[in-house]
Amino acid sequence: MDSLLIGSIAMLSPESPSPLSPPVPSVRKRLQAWWWAKMLGTTLGMAAFMMVYFWLLDHPRFAVTTMPLTALDHLIPFLPFTLPLYLSLWAYVSLAPAFLIRRDELISYGAATAVLSVIGLGVFYFWPTAVPPADIDWSQHPSFLFLKNVDSAGNACPSLHVAFATFTGLWFARLGREMRGGPWLHGANFLWCLGIIVSTVTTRQHVVLDAMAGIVLGGAVAGGHFFYLRRSTPPIAPAFPSTHA
Repeated sequence: MDSLLIGSIAMLSPESPSPLSPPVPSVRKRLQAWWWAKMLGTTLGMAAFMMVYFWLLDHPRFAVTTMPLTALDHLIPFLPFTLPLYLSLWAYVSLAPAFLIRRDELISYGAATAVLSVIGLGVFYFWPTAVPPADIDWSQHPSFLFLKNVDSAGNACPSLHVAFATFTGLWFARLGREMRGGPWLHGANFLWCLGIIVSTVTTRQHVVLDAMAGIVLGGAVAGGHFFYLRRSTPPIAPAFPSTHA
């Protein structure tokens, strides 16, 4: 699996980077760096998030507000075949941390995702929202029964599904530039991220306003994280010493 992933990214990378560019760590080196911390951190982070998430849904403190539908909601059809794309978020969010190579960057990435989670869950606590009932016979769509059985009212806006997809998409775009990935890599990342966002509405898990709020939340946290990294990360030394005296 690793060799296939490495080969794919290598094919998408430019063949002749500038000789003055700093050396780029190989894909294999990125995947191997702190692999145990990445695996443990991702697993524990998801587990902790889900525990708090479901606790909040089971213990509401305030009245639940039903989100309004927009004209766009009425135009977007229910597309049950987009469910796998919706569920693919859990694989997608694991991509960016897998390619991080520096310990400090990995720690700050985990902190940023924690901030995103706290903000989103905090909104759910103080302002629980729900998606209006869809005019759909869910018994005709057994693949959705699991979601309908575990989901409860109170977690609609902002869509954390969309927020994490947006955060991951922006981060993987940054990593793609660092790895000098070609246009196909950036295009695949954009389409996957966009597909997950759209699928939250086409599966009727969220309405358009939920998705828009999720984009704002994920984009704001990613932007704040990038600003922090620019301020705290020392500049990379040039590949060759200066010829000036």
